[in-house]
Amino acid sequence: MKPAYKILGLAAMMAFSTACSDDDDDNKIAIQAHDDNQMMTVMHDMMDEMQTMKPTQDPDIDFAAMMKMHHMGAIDMAKLELASGSNSEMKAKAQAIIDAQQKEIAQLDSFLTKATPTTMNMDFHMKMMEGMDRMGKQSDLQIINGNIDQDFATLMIEHHKSATEMAQMHLSMGKNADLKEMSSMIIQEQNKEIADFQTWLLANRNN
Repeated sequence: MKPAYKILGLAAMMAFSTACSDDDDDNKIAIQAHDDNQMMTVMHDMMDEMQTMKPTQDPDIDFAAMMKMHHMGAIDMAKLELASGSNSEMKAKAQAIIDAQQKEIAQLDSFLTKATPTTMNMDFHMKMMEGMDRMGKQSDLQIINGNIDQDFATLMIEHHKSATEMAQMHLSMGKNADLKEMSSMIIQEQNKEIADFQTWLLANRNN
């Protein structure tokens, strides 16, 4: 190849490489350190509080107490979305979560004020804490970027997965009929919300 052609060839390769690099930059997902992320901080605060719960070994009481704290964490995340998010769909989701989970917290409080331990099942609490540990690890694996709307959707998926796992464990080990009805509803409604969040993220992740 003659020198002039070599120069032209190298120039073309460099231009192609630059264009590919620009395309890659456009497609890259930004990442923010978890310790700097507001939504992750709320998630960690919830998990830290749940770790301090003293179990009664009664599956119904321990489920109600843990699900109450779990719901309060979701409400705190939703309030952050309402305060700092910008996407109307995510803000509507956040308000719906607040409305639904405040109602369920009232039901859980009503149960807890009257409940006394009647069953001893050490395996239930151990499995619940294992589930919380899985949620913490899975949350820490997520890509978050400081965009409140996207971080809310990303972490709420993991939060909901944990809630449905807790509810499933309660269905298999709990005895209270009203709580088991709530567990079934949590599984149904939060699995639907997980799918909605996943669909939204696929359409908006790079926006």
